Amino acid sequence: MFLLGMNESVVRVMACPLYCLDVEYMTCNGTKVTPGRCNCCLAPKGCILHLSDGTSVNCG
Repeated sequence: MFLLGMNESVVRVMACPLYCLDVEYMTCNGTKVTPGRCNCCLAPKGCILHLSDGTSVNCG
């Protein structure tokens, strides 16, 4: 891939994985959020995904 133009700033591209976890809800800054996002790529940074099996994933 080539990006052409006069602006020399760096372009950062992030690809989201195509999988979903079984998320019951998520907490962001101590606040419970429902429905939760499918994976950390879609959740805001710093949120915690609480999965249906009782485990959690930190989206730090």
